[in-house]
Amino acid sequence: MARRVRTRVGAASTDEVENTAKARKGALFLAVVVIVYILYLVFSGQMGTFAAALSTVEGNWVWGAVLCYVLYFVFGVSAYVIAVILDHESPVGIRDLMSVEASGVFFGNLTPMQAGAIPSQIVRLTKTGLDPGEAGATQFTRFIMFQLGVVLFAALMLLTKFRFFLASYGDIVFLNLVVFGIHLLELISLFIVCLCPVFVRHIGNWAIRFAEHHKWMKNPKHWREVVDVQVQEFSDAFKRAANDLPSMGLTLLVTMVQLACLYMIPWFVLRAFGRDADFLECLAAGSMVQMVSSAVPLPGGTGGAEGGFALFYGPLFGSTATAGYLVWRVITFFAPTLLAVPLLGISSNSSVSLYHRWMRLTRRESAAATIKGSKAKQRRHLSTGRFGRRAAVSVDPQELRRHKDHSKRS
Repeated sequence: MARRVRTRVGAASTDEVENTAKARKGALFLAVVVIVYILYLVFSGQMGTFAAALSTVEGNWVWGAVLCYVLYFVFGVSAYVIAVILDHESPVGIRDLMSVEASGVFFGNLTPMQAGAIPSQIVRLTKTGLDPGEAGATQFTRFIMFQLGVVLFAALMLLTKFRFFLASYGDIVFLNLVVFGIHLLELISLFIVCLCPVFVRHIGNWAIRFAEHHKWMKNPKHWREVVDVQVQEFSDAFKRAANDLPSMGLTLLVTMVQLACLYMIPWFVLRAFGRDADFLECLAAGSMVQMVSSAVPLPGGTGGAEGGFALFYGPLFGSTATAGYLVWRVITFFAPTLLAVPLLGISSNSSVSLYHRWMRLTRRESAAATIKGSKAKQRRHLSTGRFGRRAAVSVDPQELRRHKDHSKRS
């Protein structure tokens, strides 16, 4: 058992190193892209027009767009809070979850197709005291709800604004449907993993044996563990969460609001440049831009973000499209990536779980909580001995001190 724990912790450390290396490469790639972009403006003679457009920007609308991204981050943390609070003894706190969300922003923005987001968030969750299996299950469940929100939001926008897309962009609307179909298949695959783990394990082990026989796989032992252990853990965690349908529904609602905050940013940028546009149409276009950019296998969705913005928002911005794209990109990508760095290392200090803090806030639980003595909870509380990390304690610290003083006097 100890060997298995050490192996898991070592794997988490390895993932962290790999994510950092990928993020550095992504940052270097994006720096080159920015330099190329500036050179293009200079040699194409558009720098004067670009500077003139920026000089007309109304700051209040820009700050409105910034506030939208701040709310996007807040709602992202809130969705994690809902998932964590279901575990009454979870060691994860609010500051931990801010760091988890920031890890997703930073490593997701700097890796192709946001591939580094999930591993980095799992590593960050393990630093709170969760073992890698619990952290992976929590993150995987959150990822499923996020993907469900993305697909559901896009479906609603396509249904309500299909005529707008067809009239404005012609046959390109079928590209929207293709991208939407890809995301829908991805979501269906995730649900199959969660709801049919035995079937997935059979298929996965067969694929591993086939690849190993043809010497296509470098580390089949690792992938067997993923298939045999983690698939079941993900399935169990999702089924436990599914037992509380109101909480899952609330998580989905929070995710939808979170996405709306991101998709409405171009509308604020349009207003900053003195342009007017239909608010719902901007939401629909924002949804499509996000889906297109996330499908491009380059850091930051480079190529997809530019192409999607030019396609869906170019006609609305007109001559200020280049400057509008820069403001939008700074607010939704470059600034969040840089500002996420200070949040990567923050952690919670409280020894009381979020559930018990919420119960006390709503006065459903007395301030002096009863000391928990069951072996199961002691095992969770002492998990720091296995990982060298903090774990949550569900008791009131003052009550614990009074208990110790009473014992000494006795």
